[in-house]
Amino acid sequence: MLFGQQIDIIRARKGYSYERIAKGCKLDDSDISKYAKGRINITLSTIMELAKGLNVHPRELFDFDVPLEKDID
Repeated sequence: MLFGQQIDIIRARKGYSYERIAKGCKLDDSDISKYAKGRINITLSTIMELAKGLNVHPRELFDFDVPLEKDID
């Protein structure tokens, strides 16, 4: 879910629609929506295509905080 939220954060910041992202890469706009909503699993090649469509470095798609559970002793 955090990855999908990051897609939408970048998309909103750039003012892109899912259709606009799809035009910049080899993904269908309906699939991009599903990735953003966490409905389907994503592969590395898809991450690379999303980065192309969003015109960002792939690392930006992972620029979010991940809550970690503390070790319980």
